[in-house]
Amino acid sequence: VQLQASGGGLVQAGDSLRLSCAASGRTRSNTPLAWFRQDSVKEREFVAAINWVDGSTSYSDSVEGRFTLSRDNAKNMVYLQMNSLLPEDTAVYFCAAPRGRLIRSNWYGPHVYDYWGQGTQVTVSS
Repeated sequence: VQLQASGGGLVQAGDSLRLSCAASGRTRSNTPLAWFRQDSVKEREFVAAINWVDGSTSYSDSVEGRFTLSRDNAKNMVYLQMNSLLPEDTAVYFCAAPRGRLIRSNWYGPHVYDYWGQGTQVTVSS
């Protein structure tokens, strides 16, 4: 599986951005496509994930209600719509996929993901 993240940029607080993750290879299975983020201080943290098959989603508390995931199975694309951005959202954002199936309770740790995109920088100024 190859993943390509894009869509980052420099915006002001309150603005919106949409990140995209293009997936190729064996992506069509009952697995999640997740987004993580990492800044210079914190460890890589879970942001959100969506199941390719049924579209179920999960969000971290810090982005719940502001970020929305969607997928286009025909194009093997996952989108992370980020609204009401805050300076603390500043980070490099990565999309990730596991090699096999993951039950929902295991979606949240970066160590269970085998494939990673190259990351896209999101910078939110105050």
